[in-house]
Amino acid sequence: MSSRDFDLILWGATGFAGRLVAEVLAEHPDLPLGRWAIAGRSQAKLDAVRDHLAGRVDTDRLPETVLADVDDPPSLQRMAERTRVIATTVGPYARMGSELVAACVAAGTDYADLTGETPWIRRMIDAHHDEATARGVRIVHCCGFDSIPSDLGTLALQQAAITRDGRPFPDVRLAVMKASGGFSGGTIASLLGVLDEARSDRSVRDLLADPHGLDPADARGTGRGRDAFRPIADDIIDGWAAPFLMAPINTRIVRRSNALLGHPWGADFRYREVMRFPPGAIGASGAWAYTLAFGAFMKALQGKTSRRLIERTLLPAPGEGPAPDRIENGHFHVRIIGTGPGRTPLHADVRGGRDPGYGATATMLAESALALHVTRGVAPDPPGDDGLTTRLTGGVLTPASALGNVLIDRLARTEVTVRT
Repeated sequence: MSSRDFDLILWGATGFAGRLVAEVLAEHPDLPLGRWAIAGRSQAKLDAVRDHLAGRVDTDRLPETVLADVDDPPSLQRMAERTRVIATTVGPYARMGSELVAACVAAGTDYADLTGETPWIRRMIDAHHDEATARGVRIVHCCGFDSIPSDLGTLALQQAAITRDGRPFPDVRLAVMKASGGFSGGTIASLLGVLDEARSDRSVRDLLADPHGLDPADARGTGRGRDAFRPIADDIIDGWAAPFLMAPINTRIVRRSNALLGHPWGADFRYREVMRFPPGAIGASGAWAYTLAFGAFMKALQGKTSRRLIERTLLPAPGEGPAPDRIENGHFHVRIIGTGPGRTPLHADVRGGRDPGYGATATMLAESALALHVTRGVAPDPPGDDGLTTRLTGGVLTPASALGNVLIDRLARTEVTVRT
């Protein structure tokens, strides 16, 4: 391992999301890296990103450049062999990520991405989990707004519950309290890809309908976990609960974390996610309006003409995205609430000070990659007072099961915080 050229390579740095991650890394106040690099298939575009960063940081903080091409698998293998960690923003991952995951497992290189594509994650689990576990390689999916707030927020909540009450909560829900900035073009593109797969493949439809579809085959949970499809009044969140677009992936990641860690929250652990609207008639009207708009949007994605319109209006051109002030002025707040019979509820809050789909996501992926680096080859701490060991050393993992409290602590020094 000592012969590796780089501690970290950021793959996809010439794209809009990748450039944001590169900025976070270059401007990091405590960057724990030696040499690091940005990678892509165009030297001219990589040089442009490096020049952009040179206007923001000192020369000694600038990354080097590496050429690789998703259509040239040997180049991906060579890239993986040169570094200890790869972070990638190149999606949709079902179309552009499989060869890189395979290269990282073969090279013994840790990996983090921003996917939210449930069918592709299932394929990566089936193809690589056993080998990655045996080789001590960590493949960590969903390291952005989907699904770090859900996964780490639930982990923090359950740790606090075990510390306070001696046992976890059997029922946990996440409520999106506030969000300004919306979803990224990559999220919409990935959603379109998943819908295409589901339309043509019954097994994909079955997987998407399975609340435990990402659980290990030999450790499936049993807790009921229906996704919300219509608004309901919910006293636990003190308001109206409506469907949340990212719940289908976030809930599966949280359940996989529980399963990978040995069901510390119970095999029958129940978890769901909703958008919160205020109590009363105004909140009900807002929840129903949102739900109807949500349903119309999902229906429109399935029509040829309406889908083309959505692709033209909601998907940015390559390398484009929101204006900087929109990213910086965005924010989000999600609350994870634990309940149980005879129990006093407890909650964890996850907040972000930038646009969730771009700015905060860039921070979360950067810190996930750095957490992989600083924990590489380091044995997990023994279980704490809560009895949990939350850092597995190999496999196709989740943010909570791979990085746990290390990542929570790293994020605490950024604009993204997880607090109970």
